[in-house]
Amino acid sequence: MLLSLYRIVIFCLLSASFTVLGANVSTYLPDGSVYNEQVPTPESTLGFGIGERHPRHDQVLNYLQQVAASSTRVKIEEMGRTTQYRSQVLLTISSPENLKNIDEILARRSDIGASSKDPIVVWLGYSVHGDEISGTNAAMVVAYHLAASQDKAVAELLNDTIIVIEPTINPDGMDRFVNWVATHRGMTENSDPNHIEHHQHWRTGRTNHFGFDLNRDWLLLSQKESQNRLPYFHQYQPNVLGDFHEMGANGSYFFQPGIPTRTHPLTPAKNTELTQLLATYHAKALDAKDRLYYSEESFDDFYYGKGSTYPDINGGIGVLFEQASSRGLQQDTINGLLTFEYGIQNHVLTSLSTIEGAWKNQDKFKNYRKEFFKLAEKQASDENFNGYIFTEAEDNYRLQAFLSKLQQHQIKVYPLKQDYKIHERKYIAKHSYYIPIAQPQYRVIKALFNQQKNFQDNTFYDVSGWTLPLAMNIKFAQVGSTRGLKTHDIPWQPSTEKITEVSDSAYAYVFEWHDFLAPKLLNNITNAKIKAKVATKVFSATVNGVVKTFNQGTIVVPAGIQTQDNWRNILTDLAAKSQIQLNTLATGLTAKGIDIGSNSFRLVSAPKVLLVGGKGVSQYEAGEMLYYLDNLLEIPVTVVEMQRLSAIDLADYSHIIMVDGKYAALNAEVLSKFKSWLENGGVIFGQKRAALWLSVNELLKIDFVRKDHIDQLFDTIKLTYADKEQLSARKRIAGAIFQAELDVSHPLAYGYQQSDLPVFRNSTVIMEQTVKPFITVAKYSQAPLLSGYADQNLVNRLANNPTLVAHNVGKGRVIASTDDLVFRGYFLGSMKIIANSLFFAKTFSANLAE
Repeated sequence: MLLSLYRIVIFCLLSASFTVLGANVSTYLPDGSVYNEQVPTPESTLGFGIGERHPRHDQVLNYLQQVAASSTRVKIEEMGRTTQYRSQVLLTISSPENLKNIDEILARRSDIGASSKDPIVVWLGYSVHGDEISGTNAAMVVAYHLAASQDKAVAELLNDTIIVIEPTINPDGMDRFVNWVATHRGMTENSDPNHIEHHQHWRTGRTNHFGFDLNRDWLLLSQKESQNRLPYFHQYQPNVLGDFHEMGANGSYFFQPGIPTRTHPLTPAKNTELTQLLATYHAKALDAKDRLYYSEESFDDFYYGKGSTYPDINGGIGVLFEQASSRGLQQDTINGLLTFEYGIQNHVLTSLSTIEGAWKNQDKFKNYRKEFFKLAEKQASDENFNGYIFTEAEDNYRLQAFLSKLQQHQIKVYPLKQDYKIHERKYIAKHSYYIPIAQPQYRVIKALFNQQKNFQDNTFYDVSGWTLPLAMNIKFAQVGSTRGLKTHDIPWQPSTEKITEVSDSAYAYVFEWHDFLAPKLLNNITNAKIKAKVATKVFSATVNGVVKTFNQGTIVVPAGIQTQDNWRNILTDLAAKSQIQLNTLATGLTAKGIDIGSNSFRLVSAPKVLLVGGKGVSQYEAGEMLYYLDNLLEIPVTVVEMQRLSAIDLADYSHIIMVDGKYAALNAEVLSKFKSWLENGGVIFGQKRAALWLSVNELLKIDFVRKDHIDQLFDTIKLTYADKEQLSARKRIAGAIFQAELDVSHPLAYGYQQSDLPVFRNSTVIMEQTVKPFITVAKYSQAPLLSGYADQNLVNRLANNPTLVAHNVGKGRVIASTDDLVFRGYFLGSMKIIANSLFFAKTFSANLAE
């Protein structure tokens, strides 16, 4: 017993430097500071101290509202609401005089010369990953300190500085995590890393409502939270942005700069110098408390879609902070006992060091911002081209979505006045636009349109290729000379095209499948008991006195087969909501091709979809699939965890979707159910490793390249141990865009007019070529790499290999892809293949026995 007590005492002494006994806010604050008693402390409002337990978003919000109400230094405003309708707030903290004139100060930010004497702006963003909640708790401490401190230095700082605090970047994910921890913590603290408190279920609090990593969405803007924030970011145009995260429990504390060779080439070298300058302030603050930390390792500054890198192409300095995570209230680690309070304290220290470093060096940061845009102007003039031209004639939804993203990034886009021809492609004025690179957002334009394939360092923490027009399948080209190019003087502004009213006595209604939201309309009308058919062959018909050609995939709603009351009004209302133009036919006799009564029109029905989820399944890819089907197309999706599949009657579902994941846990009983369900008419779609699982279990009749065969592509004989990391980087595809060639005659390619389709790949799951006819829907081109890094050995191995295959299994169908067709919610170009798999799987037949 005495020996046990002795060990406990020794352990506590050894662990003391890694723990903080906190609760009262004073524990986290600078020594000797005096505070205004009119400003409430966190513990007086929350009912518990910072670090004692995990507060919910509403509790954090309530506290910050009280701080703002009690201090003339603080302004709080709502940026928007999340999907779960939680409020996204922004605190602006400065001197009362600055806040009184905040609108005028921010209005001058665009005129850098005029604003040089205005306060410097520091933006602090916390807990973009909802389960990295030490940041949000630190935000409350920092807000209290700046609002209530009566220190002369703080008052002087606030005269020269505007601090912007985004306390909870991901409210939905944060509350998911808080509920988990609150449910599973005991009354007695348990630091065992194996305890359930530290191991969240699928999905984790890291992601938002749909399962997206919001720290990858700053550039892509697919999610509400990012769209709500960005106007404020560009209004404040921060000189410095701190981005506060957590990492594995056995780490210490990281602050940027990251690995020097992994900085994007569009980022000026001076950016790294200023980041290093700020690092001296972080080091000083952490040294004073004897905290472990490191820099210039592990993390990079390459992908501009993260909170710490987006400022780097907008005239600011982004800084990433990573705190070892207790993922609960406390956890045993290799460095001793790690407590929640300890992590909060570190983020408070570096929040204050960020503000101090920016304030004391404000002239350097202001001058940097000024030179940043001056250099961008020079770099644009030094380019061998003047801008980008792009077009999309068929799908107005994708075109408008693309234009909207550009506008949100403050990029000026000009509509063409007249048609223009370049590189053998004619850009029709009505559907085409021009972006001059000679504008302040030159670097953002380059980042979005860049197709770089070779880099100084080929090891990537995240994706290496994210070219926006490729992702959205928008045709574009560089314009060398603008001679003969005529554009409007006023940049593009969003407008809603009015849908033409249609006859209420038509023989049939027709809408084309190339529109992005056509699947949404089809699903809604079939759910409304309106019968619709898909054309499997091309036909021409007279519409408003003009003969128009309709491609395969066109949807026809004939009047003669309808039984639903008031169906015409329902159809036109749903079409208007989807912004889909209906065409009316006065007769079933077409001008050319199949007639409306032909069996070449196949009846379609609304799918009932089961998405396999649970531990082992990628929460990101499942979230992407849900976002596309549920949010964009309004198709309900039933998510069933793997362990529950054996108890599910699959006959209730028309489709099963399996995204990337580890499916070895599926037992023989489930496999047998899948086989029987398929043979009786079910349709299964498998992506990446799910496709591989289908092949291993002989549901998918195609072979995959073995891992040892991939290893054999790389010569390792002369490599030293120092080459190990580089070899590992060469053997993986972190995220790049490839060119696929579609068989546009196949029903799974309905809606695509051209065979070339950019697709996203972030794995080395590779299908072998097959001699079986009619099952390959898409294959990679001869030279497939379009954007990003992939080792040439892997590129060569992918060339001409299938990427999308489909064939019969009894009465059912199996469809498989090695690409992420709905990647991060912004790859609009390839998403329709998923919709086609839901609606047109029974329209094709590829029987392996034939």
